Amino acid sequence: MRLTLADWSVVVLYFLFNVAIGLYYKRRAGRDTKEFFLSGRNVPWWLAGTSMVATTFAADTPLAVTGMVARNGIAGNWLWWTFVASGMLTVFFYARLWRRSGVMTDVEFSEIRYAGRPAAFLRGFRALYLGIPINCIILGWVNLAMVKILELIFNVGKVEALLMVLGLIVLTSAISTLSGLWGVLVTDLFQFVIKMGMVIVLAVVAVNAVGGIDAMKVKLEAIDQLRGATTGGRGSVLSFVPDIGSAWMPLITFFVYISLNWWATWYPGAEPGGGGYVAQRMFSAKDERHSLLATLWFNIAHYAVRPWPWILVALASMILFPNLPDPETGYVRVMIDYLPSSLRGLMVAAFAAAYMSTVATQLNWGASYLVNDFYRRFLRRDATEPHYVRASQAATVLLTVISAVVTLYMDSIAGAWKLLIVTGAGTGGVPAPVTINSFHAPAIESM
Repeated sequence: MRLTLADWSVVVLYFLFNVAIGLYYKRRAGRDTKEFFLSGRNVPWWLAGTSMVATTFAADTPLAVTGMVARNGIAGNWLWWTFVASGMLTVFFYARLWRRSGVMTDVEFSEIRYAGRPAAFLRGFRALYLGIPINCIILGWVNLAMVKILELIFNVGKVEALLMVLGLIVLTSAISTLSGLWGVLVTDLFQFVIKMGMVIVLAVVAVNAVGGIDAMKVKLEAIDQLRGATTGGRGSVLSFVPDIGSAWMPLITFFVYISLNWWATWYPGAEPGGGGYVAQRMFSAKDERHSLLATLWFNIAHYAVRPWPWILVALASMILFPNLPDPETGYVRVMIDYLPSSLRGLMVAAFAAAYMSTVATQLNWGASYLVNDFYRRFLRRDATEPHYVRASQAATVLLTVISAVVTLYMDSIAGAWKLLIVTGAGTGGVPAPVTINSFHAPAIESM
């Protein structure tokens, strides 16, 4: 894809604005770990909620959704739509309680919830397990998505694209290291406006490219008939839920899946009770009301609003680029071949925004586990706040390096999603804060 001087100017301005935000919040983030990881617990609901949405809108998500739709139709999205039940449970039951708990991470709460040496072990184990391998799997697939995007946009090989991504990782890590959560939140807001606006534009362009909605339906029906003739399968790509005779997920299997998966599996941003970076945003909210509103806005945007522009582009890509060896790339191919040249710079900036918002959050959240729930709890309990801030910055750099290595061993974004769901099976409900009422955290018992 050819970029003009104007396109490059837009991209450069985008990066300069992000760096400026990081520098602006540098002094505030360096005060103590509460500022670095929780923005002093003074974040309004609209900023916290938008940050949740921006974080789950990575460069990988449009590509992964495109792959799911190409293989299994719109119903393929139930791989992740099933988590809406836990999301709404978080809104109306857990959001106020998380904010009331006064802890820094959801992992910290597990020690208070259960108490004693086993609880201390659980806290330390979950901090390392979620902070390093799980976190770096997520970062790895986000990096992989950006590699695929850059390969297609600039027509380069995987090595060259990976080097570009390493540059983005370094820049994002630097901003996160300098500015803490405040910088992450504000850049998330800026990045969300850019990327959401551009995916809507691309959806309009994609629908027009296939002749409009009515023409799209006719052409997809022809694809359904062709698939049925060649595979013997039944069902429409436009079905919202799997059809009774679905080959990939029969209806009875679907009912079992949606009944179990939402509470039995740990998945970032959707685990029962709302842990991880979603809990981090709730901890950072001004009060319990802001915590609830932030989580409500996140779930509405995440499940009901944001996926449909991606799905429209995915459906168009099936018509415009049939039988792709890697259907996940269909999203980027629509952008390259059909997006007006005047908008290409903004679209590249939007993909960079999608990538950076997720990476910045994952680095800050993962570092909070490593420092607050392992290093500070078990290795160095009496150091000064500036010491822990420096440790947090070092942990951010460590996670950056590990995630870059993990990327080298991945080849499928949707496959990585499934790997994470399998890895997290059975761990979803352990840390739920069921017993918080008028909660005041007791002193943590020494091991």
